[in-house]
Amino acid sequence: MDLSNKIVQWAMLILLGFIWGSSFILMKKGLLVYSHDEVAALRISISYLCLLPFSIYYLRKIPKKNFKHLIIVGVFGSGIPAFLFTIAETQLTSSLAGMLNSLTPFFTLILGALLFKVTIKKEKTLGVIIGLIGAVVLVVSNGIDFSNNQLSYSFFIVAATICYAISVNTIKKHLQDVHSVAITSISFLFIGIPAILYLFTTDFLTTTTSNPNASLSIFYIAILAIFGTVISIIIFNNIIKHTSAVFASTVTYLIPIFAIGWGVFDGEAIHLIQLIAIFIILIGIYFINKIK
Repeated sequence: MDLSNKIVQWAMLILLGFIWGSSFILMKKGLLVYSHDEVAALRISISYLCLLPFSIYYLRKIPKKNFKHLIIVGVFGSGIPAFLFTIAETQLTSSLAGMLNSLTPFFTLILGALLFKVTIKKEKTLGVIIGLIGAVVLVVSNGIDFSNNQLSYSFFIVAATICYAISVNTIKKHLQDVHSVAITSISFLFIGIPAILYLFTTDFLTTTTSNPNASLSIFYIAILAIFGTVISIIIFNNIIKHTSAVFASTVTYLIPIFAIGWGVFDGEAIHLIQLIAIFIILIGIYFINKIK
């Protein structure tokens, strides 16, 4: 695919939004049987095993000078957020999680300027603000009951968005010439083994052998790992390399759209305010992608 083509860039961003928009429900399914840290460790472990053949292939092809940046991408782009999101989802609704996740482009812009010396262009800043407003309106219009949430758990998702911002800026700044599959597979090489070792220090085996619903939960987590992690991160890293870190991170604006889309598919009504919010989000992303 020619990711220098604007239409292809939008198509891949929308596809990514669809995949990640389905991730929250898959995490919830896994949490019905396993603890939050078991779901996160299992997700990383399955992703690592799927990527292992690619890791072995690319390992000798990557200059050693890139290893430190790949470690950063692995730890901050996948490792830490996997645990932060699952612990947050034990107390937060998907709506609130989706709204907080929309902070990713904001932190990508800010950290890009502060830590990675990226020039902030007014079009991108305007786009981030417009898109964030649209995402907040969209999620709030779908209803958020703050009284039923432990708001302190919100900070776990805020921390995850900061981790994502560090990762995407690292890829754009230091790994521009590295193949997206190599970035993804090698970065998991550094977090996969620790995740597997940690998994077997938990009650994972006991739960798996004793709970009759364990196999179904593992199935959902496997889907989450293969589509919501392996395939999606390869696409995401490719988008970063061909566009900008901020544009790629705007996928978090699209996630609530697909969450509402699943609701419509399930028979829920969609309201005018939600259509307006979606339009606002698309305008914001347009400004962000106007220049690289």
